[in-house]
Amino acid sequence: MASLFEKDIMTIKGVGAKRAELFRKLGVPSAGALLRFYPRAYEDWSKIVPIAAAPLGEICTIRAMVLRKPSEQRIRSGMTVYKVTATDGVSDVTVTFFNNRFIPNLFQEGKDYLFRGKLTGGLLRREMSVPEFLPAEAGIPVRPVYRLTEGLPNKMVINAVTAALALLPEQIRDPIPEELRERYGLCGLREALEQIHFPDSVESMQEAKRRLVFEELLVLQLGLFRLKQRTREGSKAVLQKDYSEEFFRLLPFSPTKAQVRAVREAMSDMQGGTPMSRLVQGDVGSGKTVVAAALCYSAVKNGFQAALMAPTEILAAQHVQSLQKLLTPAGIRIALLTGSVPAAQKRMVVEGLKTGEISFVVGTHALLNEGVEFLRLGLVVTDEQHRFGVAQRSALAEKGDHPHMLVMSATPIPRTLALMIYGDLDISVLDELPPGRQPIDTYVIDSEKRPRAFGFLQKHIRAGRQCYIICPLIEEGQGDMASVETYAAELREKWFPHARIGLLHGKMKAREKDAVMESFASGKIDILVSTTVVEVGVDVPNATIMLIENAERYGLSQLHQLRGRVGRGKEKSTCILVSDAQNEEAISRLDVMRRTTDGFRIADEDLKLRGPGDFFGAKQHGLPSLKIADMWADVEVLRQAQESAREMIAEDALLENHRALLAEVRQLFGRMGEDAMN
Repeated sequence: MASLFEKDIMTIKGVGAKRAELFRKLGVPSAGALLRFYPRAYEDWSKIVPIAAAPLGEICTIRAMVLRKPSEQRIRSGMTVYKVTATDGVSDVTVTFFNNRFIPNLFQEGKDYLFRGKLTGGLLRREMSVPEFLPAEAGIPVRPVYRLTEGLPNKMVINAVTAALALLPEQIRDPIPEELRERYGLCGLREALEQIHFPDSVESMQEAKRRLVFEELLVLQLGLFRLKQRTREGSKAVLQKDYSEEFFRLLPFSPTKAQVRAVREAMSDMQGGTPMSRLVQGDVGSGKTVVAAALCYSAVKNGFQAALMAPTEILAAQHVQSLQKLLTPAGIRIALLTGSVPAAQKRMVVEGLKTGEISFVVGTHALLNEGVEFLRLGLVVTDEQHRFGVAQRSALAEKGDHPHMLVMSATPIPRTLALMIYGDLDISVLDELPPGRQPIDTYVIDSEKRPRAFGFLQKHIRAGRQCYIICPLIEEGQGDMASVETYAAELREKWFPHARIGLLHGKMKAREKDAVMESFASGKIDILVSTTVVEVGVDVPNATIMLIENAERYGLSQLHQLRGRVGRGKEKSTCILVSDAQNEEAISRLDVMRRTTDGFRIADEDLKLRGPGDFFGAKQHGLPSLKIADMWADVEVLRQAQESAREMIAEDALLENHRALLAEVRQLFGRMGEDAMN
């Protein structure tokens, strides 16, 4: 099976250079990858209805014998029609095809075919236009439907998959041990691959899927356990002394019990003999940065360097600003390293990290650059974990000798699920907010009430407050919504002629974004019209209103992140969700936002309502992308896979007796796997 991943897609019968390029576009470069290119849906061709009983205007499958060879008719220049007359023995149907010169050769008189499409006509005359069709003896009751790209129709993919299945050797070494297959009632690999692509029935497809889901989640968990095991190899960054109490005395406020607990858990790790690998998970405003700062403080006081990686330049600058206030008086120098830092300053920072003169650096992906070296990197912190992949946090850790690793996420996930998803990390949860955080009132309104909402904003602006208005689109021509630029211009002219309005979106250059955010933070802008680029952004305590246009277009977790931009000062804050959505799901989602500000409850609802495809996409959780498993729907299989992976690693840490599984682990984790999985 593994050798098929080395066979180029062009070795498949019927796949030439042009078609191979289309397959590669879909992420299918080899015969092995094609076998793992699972259908996105299925058409059930087994439910055959008589022609007379078939519902008009609905997709259905009929079985009929071709009475005579297709007739050809030219109806106008460039348009040729082919008509096929067929019967099921009781009623006749006329099947029409357009501009397909191969049709006469695809049908034989007196032979039965399955036709799938919409029937039209009346009581006496039935017609079907351009249906899909198969010879009746083809024996495909459930037909696969694949993800496609222009120029590569479903039928071509089906033919290619059929050819790829024929390449499977007679004896396949099943990566899942027989004992596990028996324990969980899983079918073998050959049967799973055949039945996932061309199932004999819906039931056999479900059995195949369950086996492949288990395999994929087992491979994921094995990879994560191996990463965790790798970080347990022994650390040279053992902290001899805990300075967290000293750090807490520097704060102008008392830390919450949850913050103290998280710091204590992490310090326990960092004083042990193995590197820490810990996720700090907390709601918006729960004070994750304080936890990170306490640990960085202790690391630096113990003679090590600390690095904090943020997903945006704006957030990195925000961290530097707030950390400098705290730590500069304590004699700790903090440097900023991002793509837009001037070249001369960048050289100084890089040199300072190399010599050890700089003990604490905050930056973006720029920290991963080849030239960035550390003298004694002891602690790596990645903020907003859902924006970084396993590979990225691993790449930063590679710059030290098994440093401690802390990852922070403001995207709450139910704890039991988080433990399984972040299998390579221990978890600390910040489950309380610091005192003084204002509760945020949330309202859902339709567009007719927008003028009243704008009046509410105007009142707050006159009182010296600031507001965010979130608009989903950046340019004209994308649906029925105005672009950010047009929308901002309308606000200036029609609603807020005396207000200072700023504009922020993802297509602006980093320096432009920073300048706008700096103006907003310093009070020079009253209303910031923005896309979701402010979801992670600068802390502006004076901003008290968050108005979100077309709120139904966002997931709950994203709405919650946006809402968390306000309520950071002493004044009462409000979030206004504007939506004209009529469908029940959208209304239900927005009602959840109105009723609760608990991020963990919102995350739970988001999973249930949106499904894991959106919530757990690879871009969000940073894990290798999965092809068939569903983190939410397959949670029980995920539990079984994790349990099995734990047992296997305990017995065979290097997977020497499970080479096929090890190969899959390396494949799933990609290039990072080659380094981190050996």
